[in-house]
Amino acid sequence: MTDDLHLTIGFPRMYNEPGERRAFLPPLIGLLANMDADVYVEAGSGARMGYSDHDYATLSPKVHIVDEATAYRQDVVVVLRAPEGRYELLRPGTILLSMLHFATRPERVEMLSGLGIEAIALDMVTGDDGRRLVQNLRDVARNGLAAAFDALERRWPPFLSPARPAISVTILGAGGVGKHAIEWAARCGDEARNERFMREGLPGVEVVVAEQNLSGNEAYFRHRLALTDILVDATARRDTSRPLFPNAWLGLLPDHAIVCDLAVDPYLLDDDPPVVRGIEGIPQGDLDQWEFGPQDPAWDRLPPGIPTAQRRTVVSCYSWPGVQPEACMEAYGSQVTPLLKTLLWHGGLPAIGPHGSFHGRALWRGSLRHRLEDDSAG
Repeated sequence: MTDDLHLTIGFPRMYNEPGERRAFLPPLIGLLANMDADVYVEAGSGARMGYSDHDYATLSPKVHIVDEATAYRQDVVVVLRAPEGRYELLRPGTILLSMLHFATRPERVEMLSGLGIEAIALDMVTGDDGRRLVQNLRDVARNGLAAAFDALERRWPPFLSPARPAISVTILGAGGVGKHAIEWAARCGDEARNERFMREGLPGVEVVVAEQNLSGNEAYFRHRLALTDILVDATARRDTSRPLFPNAWLGLLPDHAIVCDLAVDPYLLDDDPPVVRGIEGIPQGDLDQWEFGPQDPAWDRLPPGIPTAQRRTVVSCYSWPGVQPEACMEAYGSQVTPLLKTLLWHGGLPAIGPHGSFHGRALWRGSLRHRLEDDSAG
């Protein structure tokens, strides 16, 4: 760390896939510089959203446009998605804030610990009530349901017929994502389509929610799925080693049905315990491709042994909020601001623990230190 508790902050670019356009926006960078922090932004960070390096550099003399390695050498490094393949660019003791998903990435926990990184998983930073402070669940649901309705409109000719029945959406899970999924399903995926339905007198949408306590109830799902036009996985499973919904059940859906994957859990079959998808045998998408028809080659690239015989069109994106990047980063910027302010005020993590300020306690809950303490106590 730098002397006198004066922290430097690095903002590297994300290189997860070509379709990833997001970067933290100039207002957040300017705010941190105004707090007397030197901020190092990797060149080209905002270009994919229309922001030039000049837009960042003119905010303050304390904003520096640098190469990737320099951005990663700072005391605090902020990068929204986990920087796979780049952890070695971090110095021991660096505070890394990112969506690190400790619970389902044990190998990442081990690596970061071995490198001596003071990691903070933004997805595990929670308030005293257990709710995440850095999340964009509404956009997860909005963008995912919009993609599902788009796919249904293209692939089901009766979609625009006044004579068709109501579109039936079945949502698995009614937690944080599920609540927003209910909202956006009822709105036909987006406001413009909802208004068009009303203007043209098209039948609307019915939404049915099935909680996890119905998982395994084949008799229920045999009836429910036969009526379903869009099936939504919005579950946060307690046990990620077993699917909630076997691949064979996809065959109970009508041929035109769309599977909308909002949970987007990975396949990590070598982990102990393994991690599998909630709906068995469906592809996982990203910002390059989030729609997969039944004949898409992505189905055949799933791990060997995963059943994929029953296929329906799937919409799935590991980063649903990134479909609308600027709105997404405005939300994330406002959410990480108090966390970064807290780190700057305290000069890093050593002064932050489970009994400090509200945001200090939240940072502690999301820290690798806390995770390792819990693991050793367990």
